[in-house]
Order: sequence, then structure tokens, then C-alpha cells
Amino acid sequence: MRNFNEENERIKHDYLTYLREAKGRDEPTLDKVAAALLEFEEAVGFKPFKAFHREWASKYKRHLELRRNARTGKPLGLSTRDASLRIAKKFIEWLAFQKGFRSRVSHADAEYFNNRMKDARVAHAQRTIRYPSMEQCDHAFRMMPEGSEIERRNKAMFALLVLTGARAAAATSLLLKHVDLVEGMIFQDAREVKTKASKTFETWFFPVDPMYREVFERWVRHLREERLYGPSDALFPKQLVEVRDWRFARSGLSREPYSNTQTINAVFAAAFVSAGLPGFTPHSIRKTLAMLMDKYCTTMEERKAWSQNLGHEELATTVSAYMPVSRDRQRDLLRSIVGE
Repeated sequence: MRNFNEENERIKHDYLTYLREAKGRDEPTLDKVAAALLEFEEAVGFKPFKAFHREWASKYKRHLELRRNARTGKPLGLSTRDASLRIAKKFIEWLAFQKGFRSRVSHADAEYFNNRMKDARVAHAQRTIRYPSMEQCDHAFRMMPEGSEIERRNKAMFALLVLTGARAAAATSLLLKHVDLVEGMIFQDAREVKTKASKTFETWFFPVDPMYREVFERWVRHLREERLYGPSDALFPKQLVEVRDWRFARSGLSREPYSNTQTINAVFAAAFVSAGLPGFTPHSIRKTLAMLMDKYCTTMEERKAWSQNLGHEELATTVSAYMPVSRDRQRDLLRSIVGE
């Protein structure tokens, strides 16, 4: 089967350039769009976009329904299919306004890429986020070993996540200059730190058990005073790997940060599993900290500050994303307010 259309490639290049330059989309987003458009072409046999017909939407939907996940072999999830359809819809909307396509593609044609209402509701349904309690975090943290330098680094990773609720990508890319032990905060500078939506903000340590700060500060001092690492060296440096006797062997720490979140994800989950608990993700600690807001914050201003500390510009983001109220809980809370 043909798997390339030169004319289509030029059009896709123009669209991706539009998304990058006019809409400010980052490279990971562009990669997802490019992959979805390639799959869209595959579904219609790599026909030229100038031959577009609204029936292509139905073909694409059937293609997504039949496709299997390359890793698990299972059908694609509804959320994945919904996201792919939305990407194709946006592309067709853009195409309808391009010279040479206005007579072939209409804005109304893009509506045929809408998902079935039932599937769309399932894809966007709010799901319960599994997260650890602070007691579980404390228990897992105390159980973490710290005999070797790598173990101390890993424990400091866990400590920082609890202290700040930093996203895994941001925590992994932090440098020593982003840490202020006097103020008790980290500076998430989007020029160097992989923050969500390239947002720059400061995060002060949350009021959790002092043991987290003690372990974290001890690690930072170790790097600065014993390792003699400088401001531009990694806060959580990756391991060095050397070849010894024709075999790969670990040999201490580099000065470079990890390029992905695989290690910090594994460290965080393993700490809980080793303590006999479920293997939570680093992102789940953000809900733990969001729920902790009720314990410490009594005014709206305090809640706003707590939310900003998590990197949210609006308090509503924290509440809707990490503090959903179930129907039964809503009922119980209202009854307690009125004294029933």
C-alpha cells in the first residue's frame, strides 16, 4: 500500500508551521498532530487532500475502532480515539480556508469528524484519581534506604515531590541554581525547567513533615559542598555508565539531568511498593497536596496562594482537577452545613 503522498506532505508541513508559529504549539504537540494526520492518510489510502470527501471521516472512525495498541495489543481507548478525531477535525477546519481547497472543503465538513456523543462523554468523563495519603507518603519515605549515594539521591527526589508537588518532568530537569534553601523554595524557570505549558513560577515548600526538608537540604548541601557541583549542574544527576571488561557498569553520578521521567517515576512508585503499598505516580502527590489545603487554609486568599504554589493561575483549576466532590459527598456536606 502507498504510504507517502508528496503533495500532502507539503500541506502538512504548512499546517504544522501554522501551529508552531501562529498558535505557539510545542514540539511534543506537533509530533502528536503529525502522527494523527499520518494515520488519517493511512485510513483513506493516502489519497491527496484535494480529493477530500466527507466520507473520509467515517473511514477514519472505522480505522480507529479497528486499530490495536502496538504495545498492549488491545483496542485503542475512547479517549485516544477522541483525541485523534479532534486533531483531524482541526486540520480540516484549517484546510477549508486554504487557497485551492475552498471549493473542495467546507467548514461544515469538519463536523463529520465529531465523535459519537456517547463515546465523547465516556472519553471525557471525570475519573477518580488514585492518590496516597500523607500517612502513606510518610511511611514509604521512612522506609526508603539511604546507604549509597544513589539511594540518597532517590530519597531526595521523593522529598522534593512531596515538598513542592512539582511535575515529574520539571523535577527531573531542575538544576542546583533553581533551589533556594534559605527561602525554602524552587524556581521553576521555563527557560531551563520542563514545566507544563512552559510556565515560569516559584514554589515554596508546603507545610509537610520536617523530615522531607531535612533529607532534601542534606542532598543539596552534599552536591554543593562535597561534590562541588555548580549552579548549572543537575539537582538529580543521572548515573554514569562505563564499559568495564566488555560490560556496562554504573560508576557514580554525572552532572547532567535525566532526559525523561522514567527514573523518577520508577523511584517514586518503588518506594511505595517496597513499603507494601500501591505504586503511586509522582503526579498523584499533587492531589495529596491539594486535599491538604483544607487542613491549613481558612481564607480564600490562603487557598489562592496554595493553588498558585501548585502552578495554577486559577483556584478553580486546583479544585476541579484535584478535588472533585462525589454525589454522596456533596449530599453529606450540604446536610452537615444545615445541621441535619
